[in-house]
Amino acid sequence: MKRALFPAAIILLLVAISCNNSTQTSDMIITNARIWTGNADQPFAEAMAVSGDTIVAIGSNREVMKHRSVSGTLIDLGGMFVVPGFIDTHVHLLQGGSNLASVQLRDASTPEEFIKRIREFAATQKPGTWILGGDWDGMGWESLPARSWIDSVTSDHPVFVSRLDGHMALANSLAMKIAGIDRKVKDVTGGTIERDARGELTGIFKDNAMDLISVKIPEQSAEEADLALVAAMKYLASNGVTSVHALDAAAYADGLDRVRASGRQITRIYYLQTISRWADMKEQVERAGRGDRWLSTGGVKGFVDGSLGSHTAAFLEPYTDLPTDTGLFVNSEQDLYTWVSAADKAGLQVAIHAIGDRAINTLLNIYERVAAENGDRDRRFRIEHSQHIAPADIERYGKLKVIASMQPYHAIDDGRWAEEYIGPERAKTTYAFRSLLDSGATLAFGSDWFVAPATPLEGIYAAATRRTLDGMNPGGWIPEQKITVEEALKAYTINAAYASFEEDFKGTLEPGKLADFVVLDRDITAIDPVEIYDMKVQQTWVGGKKVFDRTEEQ
Repeated sequence: MKRALFPAAIILLLVAISCNNSTQTSDMIITNARIWTGNADQPFAEAMAVSGDTIVAIGSNREVMKHRSVSGTLIDLGGMFVVPGFIDTHVHLLQGGSNLASVQLRDASTPEEFIKRIREFAATQKPGTWILGGDWDGMGWESLPARSWIDSVTSDHPVFVSRLDGHMALANSLAMKIAGIDRKVKDVTGGTIERDARGELTGIFKDNAMDLISVKIPEQSAEEADLALVAAMKYLASNGVTSVHALDAAAYADGLDRVRASGRQITRIYYLQTISRWADMKEQVERAGRGDRWLSTGGVKGFVDGSLGSHTAAFLEPYTDLPTDTGLFVNSEQDLYTWVSAADKAGLQVAIHAIGDRAINTLLNIYERVAAENGDRDRRFRIEHSQHIAPADIERYGKLKVIASMQPYHAIDDGRWAEEYIGPERAKTTYAFRSLLDSGATLAFGSDWFVAPATPLEGIYAAATRRTLDGMNPGGWIPEQKITVEEALKAYTINAAYASFEEDFKGTLEPGKLADFVVLDRDITAIDPVEIYDMKVQQTWVGGKKVFDRTEEQ
């Protein structure tokens, strides 16, 4: 009996060895492409093989074709350019999706146009419907908008439309009435309620004061939220975004679960919890883990200050155009230290919004103190925005291993007017991409969508050219802070994956990593960076499945 089994065992062993030595076959092969891999050991390739949701080979056409299976799909890209899927490290996913269907005020260039768009949108809504979103700018206007502008055209609708930075909003009189707010309302810590010369409320609420109105806004239904999330993902896919860091998404995690369960999730999501609720995130991680490659978590998000455009970013010296004002802290330094320390002890990642140089300096001090007290670990502290850094603090990012999570589109937007607010000297280290990289810091790029468009190609253009949107800086606003196109690409891919502890399975195109990639209409590494502004995403693939094709949208 034993002698009869011996030859069979040999045969099985030989078969196993043969299988182990065979080339892994694929479901799909991309050929005749120019692929920027993001992998320093193999920067470019012309073909890629995918099995399931994973890359199994990348290299020349000849090398990769060895992995072709009889039933596999062969896609000839005809020389088109491929990059890893873009990762947007800072989005407000639900509000971004909701705003796609709301009144569009971003490019309303005059008060008259602002009023006209609100009037026309209100006419399409049922009486009593809240009018939200908007994303108005207001730069160049003689004053901030006021409720008196819109009361007569919105008498049947409560209105609370946000400035594009999300740190200031305009309420009409009906919204204020619903919220029980009149001129007797007291000021709010960490926020501002605007009043005119007579002490009357103008309808403008900043930062924490915005909560006085927002708490009265009815919650979206589950169906409304789900539709907004799906719309957001489709918009992101059209711009080549395959993953996002949704820094406020713990508040609507149920909606993300529903969208995923229904098979409509096409964007990978890393989400965070509000820092004051760090214990909730700790409990969630202990109970259910940190998620998977579609929906992951494990961190907290907080705020130090407001925004430059709202004059609420916290600076060491007064604003140039408001000599008595240095901005504000949304949360106290003591609260921030307590929350950061506790969250870090719990093993959570911490990402905190800081825009002004005083806010950034304070946060770096807190991070340095907490790291010293809690001991060495791979914590990857993040500073969201990192916009206006005191020169002495730039080198501290690299020294403390703090990730600068930045949004380059803001540079070409704010560059139109920032020097009026802070003067030319402080502007020298505004959006200091070059200085941060040279100091050894890690740059991770995103958009801050809904605040700015979630368009990585525009972000790369902004980082590499710094040409402001008004065309007034053709050589670049603060040109010494430009970075190269490849440095910007890394900030949207491998560095962005690193910023969420996901660099082991995405961020570059190489065997073993996810087949998340984008097909572009030209070689972004070979053209004048100025031309990037006109580039288009042709296709977006997530996990080996095409989720956007421009030819099918036309």
